[in-house]
Parts: sequence; structure tokens; C-alpha cells
Amino acid sequence: MPANRRQGCRRSLMERVENISIVTWRTRSARDRTRMSAKAFAAILTASVGLSAGLASWLPLQVSIVTVFLFAGPHNWFELRYFLTRLPARFGRSRNFFLVAFVGIGFLTALYTSLPTLYYANLWSGANWQNAIATWNTLMLLWISTLVLMRGKQKTNRDWFWVLPIACVLCSLNWLAPEMFSLAIVYVHPLVALWFLDRHLRRTKPEWLPTYRRCLMFLPLLIAGMLWQLSRTSSLADDNGLFWRITQHAGAALLPNISSHMLVSTHVFLEMLHYGVWILALPLIGATGAIWNVKTIPIASHSRGFPKLIAALLIFSLFMVGVLWMGFSVNYAMTRDIYFTVAIAHVLAEAPFLLRMI
Repeated sequence: MPANRRQGCRRSLMERVENISIVTWRTRSARDRTRMSAKAFAAILTASVGLSAGLASWLPLQVSIVTVFLFAGPHNWFELRYFLTRLPARFGRSRNFFLVAFVGIGFLTALYTSLPTLYYANLWSGANWQNAIATWNTLMLLWISTLVLMRGKQKTNRDWFWVLPIACVLCSLNWLAPEMFSLAIVYVHPLVALWFLDRHLRRTKPEWLPTYRRCLMFLPLLIAGMLWQLSRTSSLADDNGLFWRITQHAGAALLPNISSHMLVSTHVFLEMLHYGVWILALPLIGATGAIWNVKTIPIASHSRGFPKLIAALLIFSLFMVGVLWMGFSVNYAMTRDIYFTVAIAHVLAEAPFLLRMI
């Protein structure tokens, strides 16, 4: 082999080795950046959860007032923005699923908001109040069960029959203690946001998912520590209408032998986690795309979509956030009552959209 040819082969071999080294270095650098991102994510998550638990335990009533005032409206806006992003441009096979979902949300919301009106109008006696609550809870369970069966049929082309015995057991528990069942929904609902974050990380940042789930393993321990520490505290003073409403919402009347301080702190802590997921975590990881860009919403960016309608809906929702803040400023107690009654709509809306992500 000629000398110049041997030199050319050597040179080519050296270039290949250098390229392999560069690719390996870049791959390791990318992995290091991913690892560092996961560590930063875990640090931010842990710090936020710890701070929320500390504030909720220290000043539960004050933190509850401030948290609801600042974040109740915006978190609904971000949630609406996220749900619009998850809507398909064309329903196709999902037409019946979304039809049942939207009809159920509208009907159950209208029925739920009418219950206090009918009660205060003395259209039924107080003895029938628990039956009314139990009936509404049963309708909600049947609606969710129907959605689960429809989603199972659509996803795997077979029935998810296991939902039926679970629904029957939950309905039985509901009729045994309707108000306690409703209180359980109050405490469980904020945790659904953590499930949304889990499903979204699985789709978009799977390398973060193990870190996120390891962090979640410590959440029950943190809550257990809060309960143990606060169980020995005296109940909160509810000598004014607003403080009384907050303690009642947390279940003080249903659980008179448990410190209302523990109940309110636990509820406020869970609500802060809920708001944190929708306002901070999901937008920061790009779950909704560019927040103000309607084109990131499939139902608006599609050639046969509704960009003007979606933009008008988001603007109107933003206006309602301002109205809610104004209502809190004028009459916080009454606005809080109205909000937590109407907000059942977003609680119900989470069920079909979460099922779509499973």
C-alpha cells in the first residue's frame, strides 16, 4: 500500500475516533443536563411542598384566605387553558365520550348549584337534605362509571368491568354517610392535580417521572406528620362568619372531636398543592404551550377550528378572574361561598380529561 494512502487511512480513522468521542461527549452532556434538570425539578418540588406544609400548619385561616383570594380564579383559567389544549381538533370516535362528558358536567353542575337555593327557599325540610346530597353523589358516580366504561371500550375495545363493583361499593358508602362522602371528595379532589402532572410527565418528560414519583412517596409521610403534630392543638377560633365558613368547609361540624386546626391546615395544604400544579408546574414544563398563543390549541389551530371562539372564551374567563377578585375585595365571605359552589364544574371536568390521558 502506498505511503500516502496509508496516511489517508490513518487520518480517516483518527477523524472517526474523534467524531465518536464528540458524539459520546455530547450524549453524556445531554444526560448530565437531563439529570441536573431532574434534580432541580425535585429540589423545587420538595421546597414548594415543604413551604406549603409549614405555612398551612402555622397560620391555616390566614393562609386559606390569601390562597383562595390570589389563586382560586387564576388556577381555573389555567385549568381551562389546559383542557382546551387536550381537546382533539375533531372528535371522531370520541364524539359519544365527549357528548356524555359535557352533558354530565352541565347537568350535575346545574343540579349542584340549585341545591342550596332549594334548601334556603324551604322547598324541602332539612331531613331531606342528606337524601339530596346522596342522590347527587350517586349520579356523579354513575356518570364517572359510564365514562370509564366508554373509555375502556374506546382504548382497548373491551369493557373495564371492574369499575362496576367499585361504583356499587362507593354508592353504598355514600348512602350510609352522604355528608362524610362529600367531605372525602373535598380532601381527595386536590390530589387529582398530582395525577394530571404524573400523566403529563409520562408523555413529555419521562426522564423526570421516576424522580417525581419518588418525591410523591414522601407526601403521605409528610401528611401523617402534620396530622400527628396538629392533632394535639386546640381548635381554631371561629368567632366570625368567615372563620366559621372555613372551618365548616374543612369538616369541623362533621368531625367535632378532631381539632379544627388540623382539619383546616390539611385542607389548605392540599389546596396549595392543587393550585401549585395548575398555576406553576404544568405551565412551566410547557404543558399548555405558549399561554397566550391560541394556535397551540388544536381545536383553534385546525383548518376547520374555532380560533375566534376559543380566544373569546379565554378572554372572557380572564375577565371572570378579575370579577372574582373584585368580589373577594367587596365581600369575601359571600364570594367564597358562591365560588366553592360554582367551582364544582371544574371538579367534574377533571374526570373526562384525566380518563383521556389514561
